[in-house]
This record gives sequence, structure tokens and C-alpha cells, in this order.
Amino acid sequence: GFYNEVQVVIHVLSINPEIPADIPALIGASAALAVSGLPFNGPVGAARVGYLNNEYVLNPTRAQIKESSLDLVVAGTERAVLMVESEAEQLPEDVMLGAVVFGHEQMQTAIDAIHELVRDGGKPEWDWQPAPKDEALIARITDIAYNELLAAYQLRDKQQRSAKLKEVYAATSARLEEEAAAAGTTAADKASVGNVLFDLEAKIVRSQILNGEPRIDGRDTRTVRPIEIRTGVLPRTHGSALFTRGETQALVVATLGTKGDEQIIDALEGEYRDRFMLHYNMPPFATGETGRVGSPKRREIGHGRLAKRALVACLPSAEEFGYSIRVVSEITESNGSSSMASVCGGCLALMDAGVPMKAHVAGIAMGLILEGNKFAVLTDILGDEDHLGDMDFKVAGTSEGVTALQMDIKIQGITKEIMQVALAQAKEGRMHILGKMTEAVSGANTELSAFAPRMITIKINPEKIRDVIGKGGSVIRALTEETGTTIDISDDGVVTIASTSSEGMAEAKKRIENITAEIEVGQVYEGPVLKLLDFGAIVNLLPGKDGLLHISEIANERIKDINDYLKEGQIVKVKVIQTDEKGRVRLSAKALLNEAANGGGAPQGEPQQ
Repeated sequence: GFYNEVQVVIHVLSINPEIPADIPALIGASAALAVSGLPFNGPVGAARVGYLNNEYVLNPTRAQIKESSLDLVVAGTERAVLMVESEAEQLPEDVMLGAVVFGHEQMQTAIDAIHELVRDGGKPEWDWQPAPKDEALIARITDIAYNELLAAYQLRDKQQRSAKLKEVYAATSARLEEEAAAAGTTAADKASVGNVLFDLEAKIVRSQILNGEPRIDGRDTRTVRPIEIRTGVLPRTHGSALFTRGETQALVVATLGTKGDEQIIDALEGEYRDRFMLHYNMPPFATGETGRVGSPKRREIGHGRLAKRALVACLPSAEEFGYSIRVVSEITESNGSSSMASVCGGCLALMDAGVPMKAHVAGIAMGLILEGNKFAVLTDILGDEDHLGDMDFKVAGTSEGVTALQMDIKIQGITKEIMQVALAQAKEGRMHILGKMTEAVSGANTELSAFAPRMITIKINPEKIRDVIGKGGSVIRALTEETGTTIDISDDGVVTIASTSSEGMAEAKKRIENITAEIEVGQVYEGPVLKLLDFGAIVNLLPGKDGLLHISEIANERIKDINDYLKEGQIVKVKVIQTDEKGRVRLSAKALLNEAANGGGAPQGEPQQ
């Protein structure tokens, strides 16, 4: 009944790069609402919790977050937790729950400070009361529709049930309009009728579950829907998996790239690179609807972020697996828990692509119905159970522990004990799904897809990086175009060459080694004559490196005219006999002739005469 628009605007005007701005922003928004006098069931506090050296850390710095095995954000009121968002490195459930409780305890300081602010400078509270319920309308709609709704929720198939519910909604509105016309009054608007019908649906579903009756689709509270798994379903991709759980299906594709494919993110705290990307797409047809298809919406971004949090803890390090990785989850049908299907399918697609995951990762969405002292925790919830329940929380992890936890709590009054039961039941469901995944795929493929790039790395002197890049990038551009490779060079001189062609990689490696090689005294080189001079010839030894072959070092006899012995473009073998501090190189062909004459073996090629 509160129809006034409320807008909270948060501007970050100054930032310490070591302190994330999200917690201060949330507390600031809560304080602004509290002092405004608007109807508000707050104030709300928030805290970030890390886990370092087996101890919880309140609001860790970014440096501490990098070392922490947990990054958890919790928000709530004085009495209840309302929201949890986290990622972890396979931590046990009791550690995760302890972090939630710790964060809720610590945020009370912020809540107390907001209360003080309201006492000192808060505006008068609005004199607002919600509109009274139309009890007569509720009673009439209940008489008309209750039994029909009850019958609809005996249908276990989602499409049949949805069709029946649409009929009930339409018939109820039509019946009320007829009665209003007969009485000469105005019929209730469809929104009001729809709200009453929705409340009736919630009452029916919730009471059935709390009374121990089967759920909407006929399951008990602990059963996971049937699971089907296929991998390698798309022939041209690097890795793919089709994960189906009941009426929810995710087609997930994994693609491998090079360091140059990493995502560059210009954040408030500065620019950074991300080697792992996960994108979640749910087109309207996944729920049998029509709608706009275009840029990702807030829900899709959030679901993708959650799935990414779940998987990132089990990815190999950049040193173990130098590829950048992109996972795309396409939801082809959805009836609840599509983000967790993306976690399961994402893990399987990565393994299909040959990514050496540390463990299988599975996710499951849980629900809760709470009425007074009675509650029921639901495993693997449907979309309708999500809408009609009091809490939905998603848990992802391995057989060893939790990697991601998200809680969305719609009521106050959920205790630590209830969350403990819910997490234990979620673990049971997760272990069941992990068993199915392990049956289908025991581990990562040992071979990459034929279509994925191969990579080799070489180390060069960092001072030679400019030579490989060339003026304006000319050298490296020519290298990549002529060899069909992708080349990345780090500041410490590690060169990564990637290509689907092993020949191209070998050629690029050879050319880079030639560019960065040092001319060594005593070594023999073969190269073309670049220029003839009266007193000798300039010979190219390596890319960008030339030497002087003096006329006295060409042959054992005296040479009157150098043109009698050498021509421009001629390939000659020479030995380096001297270099100086200015980088000048002196060569000799005569030395090779003498070595051959003294039994050192015939030279590989003599200067042409």
C-alpha cells in the first residue's frame, strides 16, 4: 500500500583503494532511509567477513581478502539476518554459518550508530498506515476460487498447472465482474483480485508442505529432481555440457583463450584483469514467454556472478593453466534453480574443455517455509516454491566444503538453528548431485579440443622486449600475422605463444629466439651479405644484428676486388671473432677455412668465389 517512489542515490566521492566501498554504501543508504522518516523496518546494518588463520576478520582490506579463504557479506536488522553473499575456498558449513553469525553480531555497532543519528537529527516519522484489507472481497474470492486453486496444485506438470491457474484467475475475475454488474457496483480491479489469489496460492502450498503433504511436483522435502548429464554436445566448441535437473536445463560452453583475451576491468579502485569470465543468459522462451532479448538484465548479471563465485575456487592457478577461460550458460528451460544448474553445467563444461579442476563443483537451491514454530526446509526448489516461500538460499561447493553461499531472506525470525538445519540439508542434496556428476564425468579431459589454442612459453631478457615489439608494434604485428599466432609478453620477459597450429608456434618461437639472441664470440652464423664495401662486407647474422666481414678475413690470399668473392644477397657462413663494448661485431670466413684445413671438419658452406 505504499505507493510513493523512493530513490536512494549513492555517490562515491573519495575512496581508499584498500577498502571496498560496498559496505559503507549499504550502511549509508540505511542511515538515509532511517533519518528520512519514511516507513522503514530498519535500520539495516552490513559487514564483510574474512577468514584468516582460522579466525574471522571484520571488514578485511583488499590485501587481506586476497589471502582470506572467505569473502562474505551479510546484512540484517537488530534481530535478523536478511541477506548473505559469499565465496569461499571449500569451507565447512559450520565455518560459513559462524561467519554469518559473527557478521550479524558485529554490524550491531553500525545499527546503534544509526539509531543515535535518528535521535539527534531524524525527521518526524510519516503518519502512514497501510490500507485496510477488503475482508469482504477476500472472503468472496476464497469462496469462488479456493477449491479450484486446490485442484490446480494437485497437477504435478508445470504447464498443466499454469494453464489451470490462468483459467482460475480469469474465471474469478469474470465472476466478480458479473456479480458487480448485477448489483450495480464497481468490480474490484484485476490487480487487487490477483493479489488475493496469490495469497490464497501461498496459503495452500505452504500449508500442504507444513502438514507433510507432497510438494507441488509430488516430491518430499529432501528429494532432488531427476538429473541428466551430457558432455561434448557441441562439436566445434572447446568444451560443452548439457545439465538437466527436472524442468530446468542449462547448455554451458567453455572457451579457452590467451592472456590477451583477459577481461580488463576499470573499477573504482583501479584497473585489473580477470582471466575467468562467466556469463549467464536466460531468454524469455525458457519460461514459455515472449520478451526483449538484448543486453543482460540485473538478474542475469547476478546469477552469472554467483555461478562464477562457485567455480573460481576450484580453477587451476594461472601458473598451472595459463589460459584465460570464458564460460557461457544458456538456460534453455527453467523451473527454478537455473543459477545452480549453471554451476553444475559450468564445472562439467570446463572439465570437457580439459581444464584441470581441483574438484567437481555442484550447486543446489534451497527454500524455507516458516509459520510460527513450524518450519520446513525444501531441497531443490521450483520457481513457484521460490515465490511462495520465506527464504531461498543457494549453496555451491565440492565434497570437501562450500565455495559459494547466497541467502535471500524475506521475513524476520529465522534463527541460527533453522539456518543450521538448512545448510545440513543442502549438503545432503549437494552430495547427491556430486555423485551424479562424478558418474557422468570422473575428471577433466587430458587432451584439449583440437579447436583450442595450444600454448608454449619462453623466457627472454626483459631488456629485449622492445626488440620483439618493435617500433610502434611493427615487429610483433608482423610475427603474429605471418605465423598465425597470438603472442603475449609479460614485464618479466615471459613470452606466451598460442595458436592452433604447432608449425606456426614453432616458427614464431624460432623468430623470437633469433631476435633476442646475443651474438657470441666463437659462434658460427649463416646470413646474407647486406652490403659490399671497399674494405669488406656487412653480413646479417640475426634479425637486427649485423657484423663486419673485413676483406682480410674473407680468404687466405690477398683480395684486390671484393666483388670477385662476394655478391650482395649471397648467403655466407662466418665466425664471430670479436665484439666490443659498442656492440660492433667482427667476422671471419677465413677462420672457418683454416679450421677445415686443420681437420676441424669441412665448413657447412664456403664463401662463393
